[in-house]
Amino acid sequence: MSAKLTNNQIAWRAAQDIHDGAYVNLGIGFPEKVAQYQPPGREAIFHTENGILNFGEAPPAGQEDWDLINAGKRAVTLKPGASFFHHADSFAMVRGGHLDVAILGAYEVAENGDLANWSTGPKGIPAVGGAMDLVHGAKRVAVITDHVTKDGKPKLLKRCTLPLTGVGCVTRVYTSLAVIDIEGGRFVLKEKLPALSLDDLQAVTGAELLVAGPVADLIVPEL
Repeated sequence: MSAKLTNNQIAWRAAQDIHDGAYVNLGIGFPEKVAQYQPPGREAIFHTENGILNFGEAPPAGQEDWDLINAGKRAVTLKPGASFFHHADSFAMVRGGHLDVAILGAYEVAENGDLANWSTGPKGIPAVGGAMDLVHGAKRVAVITDHVTKDGKPKLLKRCTLPLTGVGCVTRVYTSLAVIDIEGGRFVLKEKLPALSLDDLQAVTGAELLVAGPVADLIVPEL
């Protein structure tokens, strides 16, 4: 399979679905890219578990203030009206249902919405972080991921094989090949790359893709 979206393009597509004024938590690493691609005229309010609300982009190299970092220990800037709070208050926001969206990475996603993203099994290095709280505290949980693993195996499965982060929590998956909703315990295909046939997409997906209406072309800019 030759053509697929880059991580930046996946992040761009996910950013298009964040509404103006949404309170958003982005997972550490790849999901942080989503913040770079807010559509013109829309502004999200970003939350980080270590206690900042409404932080901005990374500062220029050499101008970092290392007292201002996100949960991934990356330097951030502050937007007007930004606030600081205790770690416990941050998790009270998460657990209290005050976040509109959480966007996370994944090792595996099951067709019933189960998510595995903290452990690769007995030989892996576990990294729970705040994901277990986020997936059940945020009003909407989305995943951004490559469609397959580095060795070409499906990441979208009938059932997860790795330790779960959350049960029945994911509602939409943005991959390098498609946009897929989880509805009624099924993967429902919403968008796919124009050059990719449904059969080819199904061949790299570990559960049946349901087509319940028109499937739009997944069109993203060159980034």
